[in-house]
Amino acid sequence: MLFGSLWPALIRELRALGHKIVLFERESAGSAAAENRDVIQYRSWASARAEAAKQLAGADAAIVTSASADVPDATRAVLGSNVRVRCFFDLDPAAGARSVPPGGLGGFDVVLTSVGGRALAELKSRLGARHVVPLYGCADPNLCRPTDPDERYRADLSYLGTWTPSLESLFLEPARRRPELRFLAAGCERPSESTAPENVQFLPRVDPEDHARLYCSARMMLSVAPAKAAEMGYCPSNQMFEAAACGIPVLSDDWEGLDYFFEPGREILVARTTGHVMDALALPAERLGQIGRAGMERVLVAHTASRRALELENILEAAISLPVEQTGTVRP
Repeated sequence: MLFGSLWPALIRELRALGHKIVLFERESAGSAAAENRDVIQYRSWASARAEAAKQLAGADAAIVTSASADVPDATRAVLGSNVRVRCFFDLDPAAGARSVPPGGLGGFDVVLTSVGGRALAELKSRLGARHVVPLYGCADPNLCRPTDPDERYRADLSYLGTWTPSLESLFLEPARRRPELRFLAAGCERPSESTAPENVQFLPRVDPEDHARLYCSARMMLSVAPAKAAEMGYCPSNQMFEAAACGIPVLSDDWEGLDYFFEPGREILVARTTGHVMDALALPAERLGQIGRAGMERVLVAHTASRRALELENILEAAISLPVEQTGTVRP
């Protein structure tokens, strides 16, 4: 899910703005009871219903996320309450299967989406959302910042994320053409349908606390959008923002809206073909350093958790007086 891993940072920044945040989370198997009094863990919605009603009675805004284990019940609770702003957050519109309320999204005052472009219009036309606003991913500078490289993650080109078919031309083929270089794919298994050259290392899992070390151990990070997300456009990944926040130059595949987040050629590099990746790998260290610094500056100005917290605050405040919109295409 595109936004889920950044909830802690977003909530921290919202609390810094003076807001009280209460989270409802379904207990997972073997999970310990939450020590934070503002996190309410429950075993079934029936056991949480009374406390949810109590919290909603004193809330200014309530958000149901598509990652919730109890979207139908949580939706009924929120829409049946007197909370001032009722919000639904579709955390990954490009996912093939995701939880949305059975009756659609028409009852919510505002719908948030982590992917822009076509997703905004589709949430209106297909799911009945009245007002759709993008709230994109971001980086947490407290966790992602320049740090010493780690030999375990050293590479000329690294990738962090799930495997996608376009990595054949943008990652594996460049590795075949440059056998003297080192390539690292983290967070994914070696693809069974393709033969990876010996200079490619696969790490199925990298702990989140090691992400900054992984980024800072690479000469360049590759960011590739999943095919369904790229079709929608405006689909930046958290990894893109995180790597840039570490001062590492990012090489991205091309998708609609990329220039909304970074300036291609100055703050980010763009690759549509294997040849473009080869050109990027041939850039001198000085040029890559310039791109890395420019990308980091852009993230720290426009794509941090504190910036997204302010955006969310403004969205929820504006939702109180939003007029009903007609379904149509919305540009971020």
